[in-house]
Amino acid sequence: MPVPDPFREGLARGWKTYNGAQLTDDLSLEADVAIIGSGAGGGTTAEILSAAGYKVLLIEEGPLKTSSDFKLLEDEAYSSLYQEGIGRMSKDGAITILQGRAVGGTTLINWTSSFRTPEPTLEHWAKEHNVTGHSPAEMAPWFEKMEQRLGVAPWRVPPNANNDVIRKGCEQLGYSWHVIPRNVRGCWNLGYCGMGCPSNAKQSMMVTTIPATLEKGGELLYLARVEKLLISGDKVSGLHCVAMDERCVEPTGRRITVKARHYVLAGGGINSPALLLRSDAPDPHKCLGKRTFLHPVNMSAARFADVVNPFYGAPQSIYSDHFQWKDGTTGPMAFKLEVPPLHPALAATLLGGFGQENAQHMGDLPHTHAMLALLRDGFHPDSIGGSVELRSDGSPVLDYQVSPYAWEGLRRAFHVMAEIQFAGGAQSVMPMHADARYVKTLGEARTLIDGLSLELYRTRLGSAHVMGGCTMGEDPKNAVTDSLGRHHQLSNLSIHDGSLFPTSIGANPQLSVYGLTAQLATALVDRLQNP
Repeated sequence: MPVPDPFREGLARGWKTYNGAQLTDDLSLEADVAIIGSGAGGGTTAEILSAAGYKVLLIEEGPLKTSSDFKLLEDEAYSSLYQEGIGRMSKDGAITILQGRAVGGTTLINWTSSFRTPEPTLEHWAKEHNVTGHSPAEMAPWFEKMEQRLGVAPWRVPPNANNDVIRKGCEQLGYSWHVIPRNVRGCWNLGYCGMGCPSNAKQSMMVTTIPATLEKGGELLYLARVEKLLISGDKVSGLHCVAMDERCVEPTGRRITVKARHYVLAGGGINSPALLLRSDAPDPHKCLGKRTFLHPVNMSAARFADVVNPFYGAPQSIYSDHFQWKDGTTGPMAFKLEVPPLHPALAATLLGGFGQENAQHMGDLPHTHAMLALLRDGFHPDSIGGSVELRSDGSPVLDYQVSPYAWEGLRRAFHVMAEIQFAGGAQSVMPMHADARYVKTLGEARTLIDGLSLELYRTRLGSAHVMGGCTMGEDPKNAVTDSLGRHHQLSNLSIHDGSLFPTSIGANPQLSVYGLTAQLATALVDRLQNP
């Protein structure tokens, strides 16, 4: 029996949506509040505002894909659901950046890990970045509200073999480990979360807040790229959008104009600052697009005698923060340990090699495990992040330099991952680096890692988390918005997404965005009702 597709059922019932690719004429739309971006920030904001009685228009650059479209095929999913067809990279091409681009944003294709913003991070923002109102005690009720809304709870099913390596290795070594909370209800434990959930178990914006918004009379415009905010004095007076073709590659030539009383920008850590840059938004202190952070990720592969099948089962269910805060917030670059799922196309890229070597890696895939380190960026003076720039065509790119401070952290992470993998039963381990190979003992691994030339292109680096670029803080000299996400210079513009974070957060960021946005959107309702 086919799985019901509640989104398609809603469309059949008359939800109001506009497909930019199918427009035959230019279009003008009006709303109380226009929200740019339909991911964690945009979706959460839309639900709260529409529940308060405001007419909301949600605008998404990417396509509308529902559970009926998710076939668990990497080629289809990566090309249609990810920014730049999964080709988004740092300016120098050295770091792959995975972000969603479809209705639901990255919540549609993430691996469901849901952590509250770590308390040391919130305390650091208050102390170092003049952020108010977001202490651990003040944020706790908002995290709890969104955990209940989205089914966030520690995963109760035993971990798959890929995740269990962290548990086994940490237990052998006396390191701490924990179960990851996931935003799922009735999960089938398939393991293909990065390609869209075919059973609607993942509580993404596509199955939660966006349907709730459309049920309340909200509207959705998709395959529409917001090119510019039209600015008059200290206000946004409208949006200029271009309709995109079905593949979201070329503009169709149709133009869309949007007028609203209030505008919320929720395009994420690269697209939000880029839109403000394209719009020549006021930026008197040159903060815009600066201090944009990744969690730089490096990885270590391991081979096991037993079958691991790293492509099946909940992709992330065990983590270790043993090394995350041991030197305080501002010590050497610290990291969180998790695993990635290894589906064939992703694995072929990550494991590297050519010809016979690559064929061997792929032949061994059922026995292969990988571990990743999420490095916590932005807490130290030598860790300043990157900056968002515009290419000549107006599209955004992140100029992100890997500092010596970060390279030192990456080398330590390689050592720790190899140690845990061998303790977890690995027969051989290979740091994911162009000059590395599988070695059979921890001693060999230590010598190999110490001898690697850690540099761009040779070290395989990626990130699925972009934060900052529209930093919040009470001092306009150092921040784009105040602590409530209100733009310091534009009175009817709010920003509700991870671009507000003054640093990276040291954990997968979706729940941080949900909790912060729930707080900010609720405050926005109060301001709209009592101007």
